[in-house]
Amino acid sequence: MAMPVIYCDFDGTITESDNIIAIMEKFAPPGWEEIKNQILSRQFSICKGVGKLFSLLPSDRKDEITKFAIENAKIRAGFKEFVAFAHEEGIPLYIVSGGIDFFIYPILADYGPFTGVYCNKSDFSEEGIQILWPHTCDPLCKNDCGCCKPSIIRHLNHKNSFRIVIGDSVTDLEAAKHADFVLARDLLQEKCLEWGINHREFHTFFDCIEEIKKRIEVGEISC
Repeated sequence: MAMPVIYCDFDGTITESDNIIAIMEKFAPPGWEEIKNQILSRQFSICKGVGKLFSLLPSDRKDEITKFAIENAKIRAGFKEFVAFAHEEGIPLYIVSGGIDFFIYPILADYGPFTGVYCNKSDFSEEGIQILWPHTCDPLCKNDCGCCKPSIIRHLNHKNSFRIVIGDSVTDLEAAKHADFVLARDLLQEKCLEWGINHREFHTFFDCIEEIKKRIEVGEISC
């Protein structure tokens, strides 16, 4: 029987809204909406698009932008309980996000520890904010993901595991294809339906707990 391992998105999943979009809406650099649409339509890769978005923001506003991102973030109901549940059951829980370190680490600080946190990094030494990509695509991925979730899953190499992906948006689409089971909402849920991926829709992390418990109870996974 397979042991579960969880790969959970951050923006729009752990938080109720996308923090990158919230930052752009708040500070509204000229041209950001066109870039956003090009990312969502997949005209731009995530790496190229997110890099372009943040380069529009001046680095000297770092403190203001960081403060807004942290204060604006609203954690989805049940997340604290979900983390406790994963710890109690001995399930590895990785946060795998296309978001940025300067807001992810402070927001998650009161909820860990986690088995691992993977995200993009930031550099405020130039005129515009530069995004760094420590988790780029491996040779098996050609999507220029930025923070490449399938590559991270392969790198972690949990053999004979039951891979659970939790997410909501365009950054989770490729990871979902590598999952045994997906907990999805929004765009990801639509695509899981379209592609026939084994999934359930969720609204809160209490839903996620219940769905994983069901699979433990019927013996689909073991902890």
